[in-house]
Amino acid sequence: MFYMEIVVAILLTMAFIKYFWTKKEDQYQTSLLASHIESSNELKKTLAMGLYLRFRKETEENSPNYSEIYIKQDPIQFEKFAAEIVEQTRGGSTWVTPSTGDFGVDFEHETEKGLFLGQVKCHQGDLPFDPIALIHSNIVKRGAAGGYVITTGGFTPAAYEYAKGLNVELIDGVKLVESWLSSLSKEEKEMKEILLV
Repeated sequence: MFYMEIVVAILLTMAFIKYFWTKKEDQYQTSLLASHIESSNELKKTLAMGLYLRFRKETEENSPNYSEIYIKQDPIQFEKFAAEIVEQTRGGSTWVTPSTGDFGVDFEHETEKGLFLGQVKCHQGDLPFDPIALIHSNIVKRGAAGGYVITTGGFTPAAYEYAKGLNVELIDGVKLVESWLSSLSKEEKEMKEILLV
C-alpha cells in the first residue's frame, strides 16, 4: 500500500509540473502573438478592414453570402462597440444614444474631465470634415469638454486640418484596432485578477 501511495504522489507531481510547463508555454505564445499584433501595422490595417466588413450596412445589391464563421452586425451595433472600447480604455461611462434624432451624437462619454460626445462612422474610405463639424457643433451647443469622431476608415487631409484646435479627437481604423486590442488586454488582466482572488 505504501508503494502505491508513492506512485500516486509521483504521478500527481508529474501532472502538476506538466500543467505549469504547458501554462507557461501558452502564456509565452500568447505574449508573442500580442507583441506581434501590437507591432504590425499591416495586421492592424487588415483588422480595421475586417471591422468595416463586420459592421457595414448591407443592401440587396451588396449583400454577399458570408461564411458562418464571420461575425456580421450592422452600423448601429458599431456605435455600441466603439462606445464600449472608449469606456474600457479611457474609463468613465458611456451611453449610446437612440439611432434616430441624435443630431449626430452616437454616444456620450462621461468622465472626470466632463462630457465627451462621439460620432461613429462605419466607412470604407476617408471621411471629410463634415462629421467633425457636426460633432463640434454639438460640443459647443451642449458645453461638452470634447469629442471623438471614430471610423473604420481614415480621414482626409482637410478633415485633419479642420479638426485642429477643436478638441475633437479623430480615431481612424488603425487607432480603433489599437484601442480594441488594448481593451481586450485590460479585460484579460481583470479576469486573471478575479480568478486569483
